[in-house]
This record gives sequence, C-alpha cells and structure tokens, in this order.
Amino acid sequence: MIDTAQAGASAPAAGPVVVGVFEPGSPEWHAARANGIGGSEIAAVLGLSPYESRFSLWHRKKGLVAPVEETEQMYWGKVDEPGICQRFADLHPDLDVRPAPTYAAAGRPWQIANPDRLVGDELLEAKTSRDDEGWGEPGTDQIPVHYRCQCLWYLDVTGARRCWIAVRIAGCEYREYVVDYDPDEARILREAGATFMDDLAHDVRPDIDGHTATYQAIRELPDGLDDVDVPITEQLRDRFHAAQDAFWLAEDELTACKGELLDAIGTGRRAVVGRERVATRTVRDGRTYQLLPSRTRRTAR
Repeated sequence: MIDTAQAGASAPAAGPVVVGVFEPGSPEWHAARANGIGGSEIAAVLGLSPYESRFSLWHRKKGLVAPVEETEQMYWGKVDEPGICQRFADLHPDLDVRPAPTYAAAGRPWQIANPDRLVGDELLEAKTSRDDEGWGEPGTDQIPVHYRCQCLWYLDVTGARRCWIAVRIAGCEYREYVVDYDPDEARILREAGATFMDDLAHDVRPDIDGHTATYQAIRELPDGLDDVDVPITEQLRDRFHAAQDAFWLAEDELTACKGELLDAIGTGRRAVVGRERVATRTVRDGRTYQLLPSRTRRTAR
C-alpha cells in the first residue's frame, strides 16, 4: 500500500519511492518528471491522448521541441484543483484527505506519479470538463480513456487499489467516479512505458501519425531556412494530393451539415436525437458564435 504518513515522509522499502513534494507546474515538478513518464503522459505513449502524441512526447523528452506551454484549460485546472479536492473532503468527512508527494515506482524510477491527493490508502484526482462528453454515470468508472490511463498509472506506482475522480463539469456540476486497480491494464501501460523509455535511450524515433501534436512538433524541428528544392518520392506526392482533395471535399460537406444543423436548431441551444446530444449552439451578442460538436475526435490515431 502507499505511504500513509505525511506527504514528505519516506515510503516503505517495498513500496514507492518519494521523489519530493513539489508545487504542480513548478520547475522542480517538471524536473522530477523530465527523465520519466508521468500519469498525464502515459496516454500519449499509447496514442490515447487528445493533447500529446507519442511522436511529440518523444521529441519533448529529447529536448528537441519546447516544453508544453500552459493553456487556459491547464491553468484553470490547476487553479480549480484545491477547490474540487476540498469539495470531495467536505462530502466525505470520514475520509483522510491530504496532500500527496511525487512518487516513483520501486525499481522503475522512470514511472512517475503525481496524484492530487491521498485518501487514506487510496488516491484522488481532481478534474474539470467543459461538458459531460465522455463522462458516464456518477459512481462508475466511465471516464475519458486518457484519465483512466492516468489513474491506473498512479495506482500501479503507489500500490493503491482505488483512485477517486472528482470532476467539475461546465463550471457548476460536481460528480465523483472511481477507478479500481486492474493488473492486466496496468501491465499493458507499464510495458508500453518501458518500451518508450527504451526507444528514447536508443534514439528510436516514433512514426509520424495524424495527431495535431505530431504536426506541431515537426513544425518546430527545422531551424532556419535553406532556399533549396528538396526531392520527395512520387508516392508521398500522390498521397499528399489525395489527402488534400479528400480534405477539401470533407470540409465542404461539414460546412453544409453545420449550416443545416444551425438552420434546424433555430433559436434553440442543442441539436439532439432522442437522448443523444449532437451539437451545441453558442451565442455571443445575440448571434450564433459557434456550433460545437458533442463528439470528440477519436484519440487513438
């Protein structure tokens, strides 16, 4: 089980190693994760993160592209974390909720865990979400897959059996979920992490995929500009042209569909089919500002 003493205390010899107690997002916090894989990164290793790809993470760990810049979503998630954890503690006065240190798995110093809080011998993660897409019935383990990866990673590092997830949805709705340790899933994550670290050590670059983060990483890699022509293969040319044509056709179809959806919604807010939400209309200054799809792009690219 995890260390149940104060956050800065040493873990038992058979348990995880306490790396330190760091402010989330601080230079020390980033340094502790630099040579390993944190819970928010393991989903990228598996190709399941909406924010980072295996390719971009590999290059970031190599120091070839800049660290991730803090977005507004990341900022507010960090700011809201204490309040969400406090809400959890208020609703569970019988549970011992306290700060958590940064852990490394015993024998695997590259497997890093930064749980938001300890809850007795269990863990707590605080999340914020724009809407409830991907979140199932409260009290279940029906959460977005990249968060599930994070929870299982932390459980595997610490030896805890359960991770609570407290989430604030759309700024005002509070829900709780639980993820219990699954040894088979944890093994998949652990083996994928070990392979990734081995690829880092041996300069085995991941393949280029269709993730936006991969493209952004590639854009950062060249330094300077040489005014020269660079030959490419006919196969790459043909693939590029075919993809470009397909994109333009899909873009036209999507624009037409969005127009019909907005026309069907009228002055309403949401387009639905039965209980399924299809899209949400947002308004600014009395006029339609955006049409937001309820489906997110699949993350396993």
